[in-house]
Amino acid sequence: MIQPVNIMSLLLILSVLFAVGSSGIIPIIKVVALQGIIVTVLPLLLHQDLTTGSLIFGAVLMLIRGFIIPILLYYSITHVIHKNELDPVCGYNASIFAGLLIVIASIYISSKFSFPIIQQTPLILPAAISVLLGGIFFLIARRKAVTMVVGYLMLENGIYLIGASLSKRAHQVVEFGILLDVLIGVMIMGIVLFNIQRAFDDTDTALLRKLKD
Repeated sequence: MIQPVNIMSLLLILSVLFAVGSSGIIPIIKVVALQGIIVTVLPLLLHQDLTTGSLIFGAVLMLIRGFIIPILLYYSITHVIHKNELDPVCGYNASIFAGLLIVIASIYISSKFSFPIIQQTPLILPAAISVLLGGIFFLIARRKAVTMVVGYLMLENGIYLIGASLSKRAHQVVEFGILLDVLIGVMIMGIVLFNIQRAFDDTDTALLRKLKD
């Protein structure tokens, strides 16, 4: 299982580089859907003592992460005029460079830890940290409400992958509760996004500064 884990970890790293350099919101949502599927499958490949309950739990997580949340995000932007991040805080060339720095920093940070799982699959921790830092970058460097939600989802994916990879006993109940909170947050964000679009004819969160009591 080591080789598939390394391949999926490499896909996660490449997905972060693609996401930070992309201007289209729909491609970014597709990337997050792919990440959701991968971060759900990876812990199942790492831990061989699988049970029926863990497989069912993994299938539910994959359904929520890889399909339900991305579909909700997609339908949230169906009435949005601007489906691209037209004026990000950080330009796209600089974003790609920042993505490379994120990968380098993730490799450096992961080298400071010595876990048996890292020795067997050296790419999984850098991939998890890359996804986590990529989510933080989206929250800082993007202005559209949807891309900020995407950043939050990437952040959650990275945290889950770190915890589930390093722990043989993933805290499934806690994780499922967090994921339900994320799902509800995405649904609420869809309503907020619609109201921002109706009020300002755009989804730029910087426009919220114009609101007055």
